[in-house]
Amino acid sequence: YTLWFWQRAKGYMDVVAYTGNSTSGRTVAHSLSVIPEMIWIKQRDTTSDRNWNVYHKSLATNNIVKLNLTAAESYGGAFANVSLPTDSNFTVTGSSQVNYSPRGYIAYLFASLDGISKVGSYTGNGSNQTIDCGFSAGARFILIKRTDATGDWHFWDSARGIVAGNDPHLSLNTTAAEVTNDDSIDPANAGFIVNQVSATNINVSSATYIFYAIA
Repeated sequence: YTLWFWQRAKGYMDVVAYTGNSTSGRTVAHSLSVIPEMIWIKQRDTTSDRNWNVYHKSLATNNIVKLNLTAAESYGGAFANVSLPTDSNFTVTGSSQVNYSPRGYIAYLFASLDGISKVGSYTGNGSNQTIDCGFSAGARFILIKRTDATGDWHFWDSARGIVAGNDPHLSLNTTAAEVTNDDSIDPANAGFIVNQVSATNINVSSATYIFYAIA
């Protein structure tokens, strides 16, 4: 077994629990103290509407992706036509996915913090490229999702190995065991290197990707 832990900290990560009110444009306060660059929201009360709705700063306006699905980014009811997040709150629609009364919701907020974490995006080049996160000793955790087409939420960590060779990875959207026989990621002091291999397709030429990395 492998465990991953996040600690709430200003400028880095926050967790907010709230109850829906079915009102579009509803604001939810947070304690991140900076503008969140990625937000995950999950409805907690029932087995329906159980998708994880994801806002990411690099997605097109009004678009979302789902943390539990492979689908490309698409227009979504979760954040469509509402105000962008601020350093004190985020805004949701009245969608049952994120704000239906009286259901309970949980939101995880992430931001880039110099030398610690990076929320970003890149365009694939078909071979390999270094993703600069502003780190000095490489990334210890890497999460990548393709957004212009279907693709898993692949992730890697240094506990299982981010090395100049095969790197074990899991996917947040599946229950499958880890894959250990491909070299999709290589280490780089500034962040990490992505390699185009068919097992993950994390560097397809002209494809677009979002990522989250921790130093």
